[in-house]
Amino acid sequence: MLYYLTELSDGGDFFNLFRYITFRSGGAFFTALIFGFMFGQPLINLLRRKQGKGQPIREDGPESHILAKAGTPTMGGVLILGAILVSTLLWARLDNGYVWMVLFVTYSFGLIGFADDYLKVAKQNSKGVSGKIRLLLGFGVAAVAGIWTMQMQAPELSGYLAFPLFKDAMLNLGYLYVPFAMIVIVGAANAVNFTDGLDGLAIMPVMIAAGSFGIIAYLIGRTDFTEYLEVSYVAGTGELTIFVAALIGGGLGFLWYNAPPAAVFMGDTGSLALGGALGAIAVATKHEIVLAIIGGLFVAEAMSVIIQVLYYKKTGKRVFLMAPMHHHFEKRGWGESQIVIRFWIISLILALIGLATLKIR
Repeated sequence: MLYYLTELSDGGDFFNLFRYITFRSGGAFFTALIFGFMFGQPLINLLRRKQGKGQPIREDGPESHILAKAGTPTMGGVLILGAILVSTLLWARLDNGYVWMVLFVTYSFGLIGFADDYLKVAKQNSKGVSGKIRLLLGFGVAAVAGIWTMQMQAPELSGYLAFPLFKDAMLNLGYLYVPFAMIVIVGAANAVNFTDGLDGLAIMPVMIAAGSFGIIAYLIGRTDFTEYLEVSYVAGTGELTIFVAALIGGGLGFLWYNAPPAAVFMGDTGSLALGGALGAIAVATKHEIVLAIIGGLFVAEAMSVIIQVLYYKKTGKRVFLMAPMHHHFEKRGWGESQIVIRFWIISLILALIGLATLKIR
């Protein structure tokens, strides 16, 4: 919205700053951060009053959680989503289709997660919306996003899958790109959801991954950088940097209250929405495979659940002491803060490896 102040500019005054993505990204970051600090505690107080006993704790989970985390309110993802929405609408160009596509995915998954959290709190059990319905709704949202993206991209990119490390390596999937995009978006949403199991565990890796994709979106949205890096230029994706900056600002505002011991959980409202956002940005920027590297922690968490379930069904035995993987390390005696900080370090290392693929060709 503020971008349109450039119409008042003569090219050399203050209003000219609003032309620059970097300036508006900074504005989005601080707007979201201030939003989080302003509304965080009032939201937590409201959630406590409305939810009573807070988020139901899994009875089959680590024993320490039943005592330490009982009564903590959930749906804290509303704080992040509110910060992102206000900041993005204020600072991004509203004529950019990629911004609206990512917002659509983010808030659609946020609504799915909100319904799931609401049922868990209302019924005081950990079941919520059935997994089949969640997947069905998620794939429906992702299908719309995949088709939308193909329509926005240039013919030489639409329906193509780009491979990192290889110069000009592109695979034409045609309309099969839509189901591929669906898997990427839904997979990312659920992988982040699996990771959200300890105080502060999911939000920092999400911010690290989002920051990495903010850099990618900015670089591939400029012809000068894409020529230098020898990657595909995707017109308009630079504007997603503002969305990412808002996500990081909102995420930091939430982390202030989610740091151990957490005063609020983001719930599926936040984890599904943020994971869906990462998947949507990866699809928009043609860096779907790189998402598996940058978001490698989320992939590992999701795979630990899949492996555990499949192996148990086949043999009646478990590979991990408990899945997702972070609970396995809890069972091994690692402290919660120890797990969280080590997983943050791993996320940062994977992000740097993923960004390195931009230049290694």
